[in-house]
Order: sequence, then structure tokens, then C-alpha cells
Amino acid sequence: PFSSSARRKMNLKSERRGIHVDQSELLCKKGCGYYGNPAWQGFCSKCWREEYHKARQKQIQEDWELAERLQREEEEAYASSQSSQGAQSLTFSKFEEKKTNEKTRKVTTVKKFFTASSRAGAKKAEIQEAKAPSPSIHRQASIETDRVSKEFIEFIRTYQKPGQDIYKQCKLFLDTMSHKRDLSIEEQSECAQDFYQNVADRLQTRWKVPPEKVEKAMDEVEKYIMTRQYKYVFCPETTDDEKKDLAVQKRIRALHWVTPQMLCVPVSEEIPEVSDMVVKAITDIIEMDSKRVPRDKLACITKCSKHIFNAIKITKNEPASADDFLPTLIYIVLKGNPPRLQSNIQYITRFCNPSRLMTGEDGYYFTNLCCAVAFIEKLDAQSLNLSQEDFDRFMTGQTSPKKQESDSFSPDVCLGVKQMCKSLDLLSQLNERQERIVSEAKKLEKDLIDWTDGITKEVEDIVEKYPLDIKPKSQALAAIDSENVENDKLPPPLQPQVYAG
Repeated sequence: PFSSSARRKMNLKSERRGIHVDQSELLCKKGCGYYGNPAWQGFCSKCWREEYHKARQKQIQEDWELAERLQREEEEAYASSQSSQGAQSLTFSKFEEKKTNEKTRKVTTVKKFFTASSRAGAKKAEIQEAKAPSPSIHRQASIETDRVSKEFIEFIRTYQKPGQDIYKQCKLFLDTMSHKRDLSIEEQSECAQDFYQNVADRLQTRWKVPPEKVEKAMDEVEKYIMTRQYKYVFCPETTDDEKKDLAVQKRIRALHWVTPQMLCVPVSEEIPEVSDMVVKAITDIIEMDSKRVPRDKLACITKCSKHIFNAIKITKNEPASADDFLPTLIYIVLKGNPPRLQSNIQYITRFCNPSRLMTGEDGYYFTNLCCAVAFIEKLDAQSLNLSQEDFDRFMTGQTSPKKQESDSFSPDVCLGVKQMCKSLDLLSQLNERQERIVSEAKKLEKDLIDWTDGITKEVEDIVEKYPLDIKPKSQALAAIDSENVENDKLPPPLQPQVYAG
């Protein structure tokens, strides 16, 4: 049986929705007016989430308070028992045991609070859960996420109270970002940058942490936060990052014919050690896409750049300069064609710690990579010292730059490779000859058409200047011996006469 207040609420709800309400259904315990679910202890889905979130936050807060209390007890016990070694009251193992027991008790209490109602059968609970999606916020975390979370907790323990504050701020930021999925990626980036700045300021001003420890702590915070947020903020569907990735990949594939000599790259891959450095640089720039943390992606760019500097140094027998580094980096990007290049650049720009991008060698190498990509997107014939005709033919695949001559090969090159290069050169020459003949034939055809048009124009001009005056045809003369009726003045016809001899 329902109480009078519950019946009034139920009737009011049925009148609003225009439906019949079965009395076996229960309203939400919280009194929000919605119907509760027996599987959720009589709460509606919205109130269940709120209660679960409150219980979870309360559990986290109590865990931190317990950890602080046990830490103080351990410090007091250690201070009081310095004189005698056997008088220690709390050890680290006992601290872990007490914390585990306390946490198990609290988790059991929360589970009991949200277990299915005893009045509803197990079968009915399964049907209810199958009909409505579960509001549980637990997700199966990946192995890497679990590992990073454990490493982050172990790290912040070394900071004691500042570490506890860092952990609270990170959990609060993650909970806030989980409710801001609808924001644009630029707004989420601003939230992350503001969070980095606020945490760094709190460590410096409130907790007086040295700058070197602040930098290390911010690296761990970035690693923890972005590992959890990676699948939501990397190459989101609301942006055109994927479209840019495909455009850059297509552009690099079209530029496969570019040689180091065209870019003035001071690297000789004939040297085995230099060739190994080039392969390592390409591997590092490709490996960037497999990392989740912006700092780790920057580390891949830095390693790639250092291999490039070593390759230049070995080739030239002197330290490399910035003028040598950028063309070589462009060549490495063209040769490696890294996957999702634009998405990785945008991800680093949006969510990396700003202090790392604005200072240090990581920021310098990242800036050069952005310049290299911009150069590739705008690469033209003038940049490679080529004619526009040759550049267009290379881009369309009609021909390719001339291969090495047979006399420039090393002695250990097999005969088949030499013959192949000669054949390619011969085909290239034949292709150029054919294109030249076709071009001359088209030019001759155009000259003939122009000559015909010129003659026609000249004739038209002459006719226009000297027009022809064509007179009408004159009337035909009548025969002499015909009857001349119209003109009587003509003499009569001659009559034959006979003369006597």
C-alpha cells in the first residue's frame, strides 16, 4: 500500500504523462518524482548516480584522512622509539594492513547500500538491468592506464602533503572533464592548460616546493592526466585533424622522388654509420604515434633530432648547424611518412605542459618539426631548383629524376642493378624524345591553322576594300530575219533578184 503523499505524487505524475501507473511501481526514495528501480534500492538512475558519486567521494576523502592519521601515528611512534629499537608501534606493513581493512569495510558498506532490493527477485533485477543501460561509471581500464595510475600514486607518496593535494586536484580535474565532453577541443585544451598552471602555482606558493621538484611533479601530473584522457582528446571527431593527416600523407607520397641533393641535405647514406643513424631517426619519428603522453611524443622527436645531428656530424666531420638540420629533418619526414602527423602535432600543442614547449631542446626540436611540415605542404619547383615542367612531370609520375650512371656504381653492385638503371635511363630518354615529337607536331598543326586563318583574313580584307560591281545581264538581240513588230523603222528584208546576162 502507498502512503497518501506517495499516491498524490504518483497521480500527479500520471496526469502529466497521460499514462496509467501501476501501484506495484515505487517512486524514487529521494522524492524527485521519478520512478525508482528495485535493482537500485528504489532510486531512479539520476539519483543513483548522485548517491554513488557522493559515496565514492566520501570514501576517497576518508581514505586520505586515514592515510594522514596513520602517517602521523607512524611518525610519532618512530620519534618516541628512537632510543629503543624494539618499541616501534606501527610499521609500513601494518599501515598497509590497516588501510586495506578500512578500505574493504567501506567498499562493502557501499556495495550493500546499492545492492538489489530483497523484495524483487533476481530474475526481475536481471530484466531491469538488461532494459536500461547501467549507470555505473566503472570502465575496464587498460593495462597501461593501471600501470600509470600505480606509478603516479607511488610518486606522490614521496611528496607527502603536497602529494595528497596534487592527487585531489587531479581527481577533481578528471571528474570535471568527464562532464565536459561536449566542449570543443580548444576549450578542453584551455581547461588543461589552466589546470597545469594552477597546480604549478599551488606547489610553488602554498607548499614552497623547489622548482626542480615542481617540474618533475608536473611531468608526472601530465603523464597521469593525459593517459586517462587520451582516447577522448586525441584526434576527436569534432575536428578536421584526420582530414589533415590524409592530406599530408598524400602529399608526402607524391613527393617520393625528392632526393637529398635537391634539398641540399649534408648527409651521405653511403657511409654505414650514417645510414644506421638515418634509420634510427625514421624509427623514432614513426614511434611518436604509439605514445600517449605529450612529453613522450616530444621525447621521440628529440631522439630523432639527435640522430640527425650525429649523422650530419659524421658526414661533415664537424658539428652540424641549424641550416643543415632543417633540410635533413624535412628529408627524414619525407622518407618516413609518419602516421597521423598532424594529429600528433595538434595533440602536443593543445595538451603539453606549456613550460616544456616554450623552453628547452624539446620545444626547439618541436618547432623545427612544425616548420618541416609547413615546408612540405608548400613545396614547389622553385624550392627544389627545378623547372615547373619537370616538377609537374615528377609529381604526376610521368618521369623521375635521372638515376646513377653505370660508371658511378661501386664495384660490388650486381650487374642486374646496373642493367636496370641503364634501361630506366633509356626509357626516360625515349619518353622525353616522344614528348618532344608530340610537342613539335602540335606546334606544326597550330602553325598550319594560323596560316589558313591569316590567308582567309587577308582575302576578306581585300574584298571589303575593293568590292565587285556586278552588272545585270543585257537583253539578247533578235534575229535579222525575224518579224520585227515593235520597231517598224528597220528596212525590209532583201529580196533575191535575177540578172540577164
